Amino acid sequence: MSIVANKPEPLLYEMSNPGAVGYSLPDCDVPTTALPNHLLRDELPLPEVAEVDVVRHFTRLSQKNYCVDLGIYPLGSCTMKYNPKINEEAIRLFGMSQVHPMQTPETAQGALQLMYELQNYLGEISGLPGVTLQPAAGAQGELVGILVIRAYHLARGDSARNEVLIPDSAHGTNPATSAMAGYKVVQVKSDARGNMDLDDLRAKVSDKTAAIMFTNPNTLGLFEEHVRQVNQIIHDAGGLVYGDGANLNAIIGIARPGDLGFDVMHTNLHKTFSIPHGGGGPGSGPVMVRADLAQFLPCPLVAQENDAYVFVTPERSIGRIKSFWGNFLALVRAYAYIRSYGKEYLKEIAEVSVLNANYLLALIRETYDLQIPERLCKHEFVLNGTRFKKDFGVSTLDVAKRIIDYGYYPPTIYFPLIVPECLMIEPTETQSKASLDEFADALLKIAEEARTNPRLLHDAPHDTPVTRMDDVKAAREPILRYRPSAA
Repeated sequence: MSIVANKPEPLLYEMSNPGAVGYSLPDCDVPTTALPNHLLRDELPLPEVAEVDVVRHFTRLSQKNYCVDLGIYPLGSCTMKYNPKINEEAIRLFGMSQVHPMQTPETAQGALQLMYELQNYLGEISGLPGVTLQPAAGAQGELVGILVIRAYHLARGDSARNEVLIPDSAHGTNPATSAMAGYKVVQVKSDARGNMDLDDLRAKVSDKTAAIMFTNPNTLGLFEEHVRQVNQIIHDAGGLVYGDGANLNAIIGIARPGDLGFDVMHTNLHKTFSIPHGGGGPGSGPVMVRADLAQFLPCPLVAQENDAYVFVTPERSIGRIKSFWGNFLALVRAYAYIRSYGKEYLKEIAEVSVLNANYLLALIRETYDLQIPERLCKHEFVLNGTRFKKDFGVSTLDVAKRIIDYGYYPPTIYFPLIVPECLMIEPTETQSKASLDEFADALLKIAEEARTNPRLLHDAPHDTPVTRMDDVKAAREPILRYRPSAA
């Protein structure tokens, strides 16, 4: 099964036919002027093609792309769920799509009301009432959260705290964020059940600890069994607890991070709240904080004063982190998604995502090795492919490439780093039982192929325009631009 035709696609430049014209411009109705010579060049070999050729070219390319509207996108860690089309209708409303960031608040009251209500929704969902919508992605949200924590300590005259504790199963952005904010990263080990090792944590926490950053459920797809103990240990040492909210979809409506002792967290609107993402955007990573930390949030925030919505600056704001209002249309999509569910049904997101993950795992766990076999997973699970490599010479990369031949997007591989030959799978709550059955069937067939014909996996994918690449050469000798042949 394959969703792409095994036929090379000529580049638009190679389709060029001298004299072909793909556009027409109306007569100029304003005065003309000569362009500066330094802005003109004759050597730019733009393709000469008719409009129909351009349309067909890009339509063919679009049909070669895999997308969530075609099938399951079981990435793991980076949720990719179906995006309801009502979200897209919402952003096309004139007052949303045509609002300009330079408008005065008086002329954009509807947009500001939406932002104000979304701030309140996220505060209620997280149990952390202070909310900024500015960050353009989860990684930027992390930076905002750590800068807020730093501002909090400095405001108290506590400048000696220069360490952030981070579990060894963390997202790679966590240590990067801490380093960007000027902190030293101290790693905390995981125990045999996939939790943070409390003994290791106690040994490493000190009066230098500014915060701990951790994801719950964590990147092994497991709920931290000692979450309250972890948070109490950090608070007793004078530090704050940062929650990476990338996996909020596993607990939304069931457990509020603020109630569990978290002080700061971000959430990925483009994950939990169904905003299409990939290829760099459009992301959004709002940050939620406990009430006394709201004074440090980036400006501006939206507030309600005398039946009007206005921008305000918190008393000790760390300043602006993103231009204008943030990724506004991403906020509109998330707002539409939350309102579609309503308060009473939001927890179904978590309930079904956890059910789907455990159902899919049950179908394949006799064939694939679960990293922590004695525990049920939350929204995702992590497989260990060491046995496949040892017994059949088949790596996790081989399995992932073969999945493409079955018409699916491969899951995340080799993350988290603490799991050898890692395969991380997250089906999300938007997949049907039939979809999960079909994907499980493909995984089982691939496992049988690994046993009987490993070469088939070594050479996969077979049915794509570009087959197995030399990953090392691609990294060391990237081709970043088109260059026509000498002919």
